[in-house]
Amino acid sequence: MFAAHQQTRHLLRFDWALQGADAIALDADVAVVIDVLSFTTTLTVALDGGTTVLPYRWNDSNAANFARQHDAVLAVGRSKAEAGQISLSPATLRTARPPERLVLPSPNGSTIAHHLSERAHTVLGASLRNASAVAQWISDHHDPATSSVAVIAAGERWPDDSLRPGVEDLWGAGALIAALRVRGWTSYTPEAQTAAAAWTSVAAEALAALSDCASGRELIDLGYDDDVAIAAEVDQSGTVPLLHEHQFQDAPDH
Repeated sequence: MFAAHQQTRHLLRFDWALQGADAIALDADVAVVIDVLSFTTTLTVALDGGTTVLPYRWNDSNAANFARQHDAVLAVGRSKAEAGQISLSPATLRTARPPERLVLPSPNGSTIAHHLSERAHTVLGASLRNASAVAQWISDHHDPATSSVAVIAAGERWPDDSLRPGVEDLWGAGALIAALRVRGWTSYTPEAQTAAAAWTSVAAEALAALSDCASGRELIDLGYDDDVAIAAEVDQSGTVPLLHEHQFQDAPDH
């Protein structure tokens, strides 16, 4: 890896996916995972309802055992969910009885969070639903003049498993970065600046933009309109998902 790819000349950084997380997050004071459609949106809905979330790798054959060991419900695949079951779809958490603990695998955001759980200092989850709350928590606990924040957009996957940079995660990252800039982070990379500008360009019409982007259209075409609408609930959640001992809980001091 080239040293320049770590973006260490600035305190507020932005990159994509697992490789980007390894580049910019491992020496950062705070790492924030963004997966708008749907892991971090589902994460906020779960925490709104008092559920503790354990992130886990996607398609891992040990996921069921992991859930049993932690006395948790294992979320099923979105297309496999039956009535009353919880999946990666945030809408299922609003119709099912909220469990006390939920193992939530996903190919992108959850996998990245699980990867960072033993590698980064402080790991948070953010989406459009809680970007301002997360930014406020970071500014309450870290000095914008000295603390580094790595914002990681999870992205999606092409059929060959290569990264598809989903614009919805660029917007989610940009919403957080813009909120941090307002709170005093003046040292930011061009990558971070670009993400903030992307969010500003659609902030006034978030639902329309999410509904018309490729990932949103995919979900809508599959019948998951409610998931897109929930993802567009800008700043409607005050939760701050903090990863500690391999589980996300609402940060207690905000």
